[in-house]
Amino acid sequence: MKSDKALVVFQSKKIRRAWFKDEWHYSLVDIIKALTDSANPTDYLKKLRKRDEELGSYLGTNCPHVEMLTETGKNRRVLAGNTKDVFRLIQSVPSKNAEPFKRWLAEVGKERIDEIENPELAQERMKEIYSAKGYPKDWIDKRLRSIAIRQNLTDEWKERGIEEKRDFAILTA
Repeated sequence: MKSDKALVVFQSKKIRRAWFKDEWHYSLVDIIKALTDSANPTDYLKKLRKRDEELGSYLGTNCPHVEMLTETGKNRRVLAGNTKDVFRLIQSVPSKNAEPFKRWLAEVGKERIDEIENPELAQERMKEIYSAKGYPKDWIDKRLRSIAIRQNLTDEWKERGIEEKRDFAILTA
């Protein structure tokens, strides 16, 4: 299987994905199958889209048909969504299997709102993530300082009229 088309495993279920327009897109039928244990996930998705017109309109507008391998090894175009689209779909699935994801999405949403109200929380979360990844404290501190310095430099350039990405690229080379 090519690196731009791969399987990911979710609760021991295989989810097809493909690299499309600079991001991963996941098979929505595979997501439904994993969340509902439906015998006919294609039909389930079709009924879900009819029942929830807003979801149906959203998926029809935002989710492209992307070529992916079938179980028989043939390439077929399937309805696929990026991470945002998958989260939107999960919110609409009335299944106990989807509940842990819905709770997680609610928690992440709450954390994000808290960070908007108090930006220092975002910086603390960044430190925790880097620490959990095993980076040493001095590296984390240097990283945070370099981000602040780069932001100040970018602000200065904007004040002096630098606007295009090409100009920023030349100045940072």
